[in-house]
Amino acid sequence: MRAVLCSTWGGPELLRVQDIPAPLAKPGEVVVKIRAAGVNFPDVLMIQKKYQVQPELPFTPGAEISGDVMEVGEGVTALQVGDRVAALCSLGGFAEAVTVDAGKCVKIPDALSYDVAAGFMLAYGTSWHAVRDRGALQPSETMLVLGAAGGVGLAAVEIGKAIGAKVVAAASSDDKCDICRLHGADEVINYSTEDLREGIKRTCGRGPDVIYDPVGGKYTESAFRSIGWRGRHLIIGFAAGDIPALPLNLALLKGASLVGVFWGDFARREPQNNMKGMAEMQGWMAQGKIKPLISKTYRLDEVPQALLDMAARKVTGKIVVRP
Repeated sequence: MRAVLCSTWGGPELLRVQDIPAPLAKPGEVVVKIRAAGVNFPDVLMIQKKYQVQPELPFTPGAEISGDVMEVGEGVTALQVGDRVAALCSLGGFAEAVTVDAGKCVKIPDALSYDVAAGFMLAYGTSWHAVRDRGALQPSETMLVLGAAGGVGLAAVEIGKAIGAKVVAAASSDDKCDICRLHGADEVINYSTEDLREGIKRTCGRGPDVIYDPVGGKYTESAFRSIGWRGRHLIIGFAAGDIPALPLNLALLKGASLVGVFWGDFARREPQNNMKGMAEMQGWMAQGKIKPLISKTYRLDEVPQALLDMAARKVTGKIVVRP
């Protein structure tokens, strides 16, 4: 079968599509014929050896997929050949097929497209864990979302509105701000044309109660200086490339908290709480409160370009690969 291989640490341009042996299901596993694979910022970091998890070379990146079960391993009873599923595979998603632990697969309804199913679990799982679980956002509160037009950012905007809070979306262009408005943002800040702190003052009054920060870099300190009393600043990731260092007296002065968010470990350590989040979001989706945006699709041989677009922050919503 065809798969994208990372054989050398480095940029997306080093990835190659190669023929590798087809996977076989071991006990407790299934083989899924991949129809779509979500593209995420950790994929960019992983191939450069910059992510928290560093697999052995060579490996196939791609952490979330959707497709059809084509083989069932010994002991698997909840799934059968032909079932439509979405799954978190951690690795191996940018290929024609992948072996997955059956417990990491979720059946998807016929009404849900493969593209949306492949792009839902990681972005929305991360944002639910951040906003609902770690940030404990309340309906009476205000949340500022940095990098709001990206996959996890747009998911955070929708989740914040589903909870009933006021959501202020900050993004880097007018077009991205327009997308955030379409997905429910009450106010927007274009931080390429407006000073972020001035924008926060204009839109958040006494300061945001929760800051959703997947960007890092220079925006983190500016946002944290404007946080409200008892605010919670959620550390999601560092899409800007730089890991910021904050003067800790700022947390003291505002009675504020810096809150780490690592959804992958949360899902592993607390699977029941993770599934609670997935169930709540499926309900919101059925009610039309969240509508995942798939902005572009790529072929398997276009994976390097997909990751370059992700690294350059040219992506709105989610992008997926269709093997």
